[in-house]
Amino acid sequence: MDLHLKETQIDSEVAYEGHFLKVQRDTIELPDGKRSKREYIKHPGAVVILPVLDDGSILLERQFRYPLHNVFIEFPAGKIDPNEDPLDCAKRELQEETGYTASEWHFVCTIHNAIAYSDEHLDIFLARGLTAGQAKLDDGEFLDTFTATVPEMLAWVKEGKITDVKTVIGTFWLERILNGQWKL
Repeated sequence: MDLHLKETQIDSEVAYEGHFLKVQRDTIELPDGKRSKREYIKHPGAVVILPVLDDGSILLERQFRYPLHNVFIEFPAGKIDPNEDPLDCAKRELQEETGYTASEWHFVCTIHNAIAYSDEHLDIFLARGLTAGQAKLDDGEFLDTFTATVPEMLAWVKEGKITDVKTVIGTFWLERILNGQWKL
């Protein structure tokens, strides 16, 4: 490990605890021996699903995101429940949000989307062999599903129409997986 870069926790306190997120405030010792504070969001982790239909099109969602007061194009995704296996979470979230189930699942990677202020991680899964069904949205959850091609998605990333980090990264992974550059 890079010990000359390591910060060591001296003490820790909960600065805020809400229904979904917790903000932690730690006193730390810096590599030079000085002390400082670090505030960060504790997050249980989430999954992201890259759902590929048999015709090669990609299943996506449009959902309003309150912090930015806008509708975003996203891959299906959701929070991992306590003690829940990430793959089980991915299967549950795909069915709840889109109604689809998949017969083939592949782990793609784990990403850390906000390393400066959160411990959140996202496990990305590729889903194939999709079968349509009835969505079972959570109470208070509203979204639309639609399909697009990877070239369309890449153009939307370039144009700034897709800005959600998990969807941008997932799109780049999908391009390389589907054209055979990257194997799972």
